[in-house]
Amino acid sequence: MNTSTVSSTSPNARRMHLVAYMKTGPTALQSGGWRHPEAPLNFLDPGFYEDAARTFEAARLDGCFFADLFGIADTYKGLAPFLEMGGQNSYLDPMTVLPVMARVSRHLGLGATVSTSFHTPFHLARSLQSVDVLSGGRIAWNVVTSATDLEAANAGMDGLPPHDERYDRADEVLEACTALWNSWDEDPFVFDRERGLFADPSKVHYADYSGRWVRTRGPLPTPRSPQGHPVLMQAGSSGRGREFAARWAEVIFTRAAPVPDMQAFYADMHERLAAAGRRPEDCRILPGVTVVTGETDAIARDRAEYLERLEHEEYQQAYQSMIVGADLSRHTTTEAVEAARGTAGIHGITEGFAKESAATGKTFAESTRKMLRDHAIVGSPQTVADRLQEMFESGCGDGFVLMPTTVPTSHEQFCRLVVPELQKRGLFRTEYTASTLRGNLQQP
Repeated sequence: MNTSTVSSTSPNARRMHLVAYMKTGPTALQSGGWRHPEAPLNFLDPGFYEDAARTFEAARLDGCFFADLFGIADTYKGLAPFLEMGGQNSYLDPMTVLPVMARVSRHLGLGATVSTSFHTPFHLARSLQSVDVLSGGRIAWNVVTSATDLEAANAGMDGLPPHDERYDRADEVLEACTALWNSWDEDPFVFDRERGLFADPSKVHYADYSGRWVRTRGPLPTPRSPQGHPVLMQAGSSGRGREFAARWAEVIFTRAAPVPDMQAFYADMHERLAAAGRRPEDCRILPGVTVVTGETDAIARDRAEYLERLEHEEYQQAYQSMIVGADLSRHTTTEAVEAARGTAGIHGITEGFAKESAATGKTFAESTRKMLRDHAIVGSPQTVADRLQEMFESGCGDGFVLMPTTVPTSHEQFCRLVVPELQKRGLFRTEYTASTLRGNLQQP
């Protein structure tokens, strides 16, 4: 399909939303990316994040967000694999790099992953709202309930609560955070030097939230931001996760999947949003895509083949062990994984691997092994744009989360090569239309 001549200039035309996936480190899903000569390794330097923010804003991306793990993965053969191979480690707290990126940008949305299972609502509401105020209303919170026992241990817990119970607590945490964010009305500051009146106390209220799992009195000491409060992201794919997302999420990050599966997810979430009394436009659904691009299809294929040669053979088993909550070097069947993982693991993804195992005859462990060539979109800017346009217009989502291969240089290649092609087709903005992240996400 060649749709390079397609164009739309209507201000109300449906356009993609694009968000870059990041880690506070040099690698993401493609663990060998740090070995590529194009990959900078100064990820402990503020300049690493400043450069990324400038690149994303120049391309007019909606934003970026940082995935996070509350520790170092050790589900598969202990600590060594993720440290030796360079897996998806978070070497810095994502909340600490958002202000760094906010200082060199004016419109770019900035998101951090923080768990509802390990922090109090007051701590969450205050820290996120503080950065939202300082950024001028550009912060997103990727809400997770966490899925690994190692994270629970780091929080001083014996293990994770059951899956649905984690979401029950998350509902209360979001209710409490909302009450705290709403404890300030707009325009509370008076700054009347003559009368000695700093702020109007009638515009600040107690939250007085009390639930089964959490409670908080409030009010926050932090006022409202220009967008009111942080944008809420969510990535749950289980039935309970989708129910939670339908109630709260303004952005849903969903994993890459065959087109029929993405279309089914998109339709299902729209039904759930309607049942929750919300409109489809209240929530942007963004599947993850990995793109390897180059000036020509041949250059892109060569780049993908080289990246694949840099990958550690064992990494996928190590990464997916963390995701499913069981060591896949020891537990290879669906039954063994279910018995070993207890309350850990991301249920929606685990269910997907189990279905693939049953359908293909592969063991569960074999079903988790995905090479770059199995899931990436590889090609010239025109080829990549064709594929993204086809997915976008066929009801796979409202845009995409861009998964990197080399951090952040593969994002830079996408922004430099593919974004102009999408803009030429009228599929992506050429300018920001709002100063807040929520404002830009609400555009058609």
